[in-house]
Amino acid sequence: MEISKILKAYGIHVEHLEREKVEIQAESVEEIALFAGENLFLKEKKPILVDDTGLYIEALNGFPGPYAEYFLKTVGLDGLLELLKNSENRKACFKTAICFCYYDIKKIFVGELCGEIGMEKKGYFGFGYDPVFVPNGYSKTLAEMSIEEKNKISHRGIAARKFAEWFTTETLPF
Repeated sequence: MEISKILKAYGIHVEHLEREKVEIQAESVEEIALFAGENLFLKEKKPILVDDTGLYIEALNGFPGPYAEYFLKTVGLDGLLELLKNSENRKACFKTAICFCYYDIKKIFVGELCGEIGMEKKGYFGFGYDPVFVPNGYSKTLAEMSIEEKNKISHRGIAARKFAEWFTTETLPF
């Protein structure tokens, strides 16, 4: 949804496919997005855009990294805050990889957003880790920002704009 809104501003309209995303257990979001994109293209035979996001927390040696979704489902935000309650180092970075696949064309676009894990959940907007993530240079969480404000700085927004700039300047065979 977030990516679709950003791409629409570039005149790029995407259709959200309700398909099961085949994911591998890999160390990078780039590998995961590429694998999922290639597999989905083989099934659909049309241009495919797939994204994957990781959260890299310095105090946890980069964990959960590409396992951020599983970590959120199993440990949750309260569990994360509990893990970090005695940590002074709360630095973290989100990393999103967007993969475009169409036959031999395979491109990956990466966006990163760094900040800190807050001391408590704040805000009602967004999803996932948004209520606890405070971007560098801000005093509020992503969940306290409007969608427009968040899209300007978010890791997904950065990756989506990189894709859009490439896509709108390429001559593609469709």
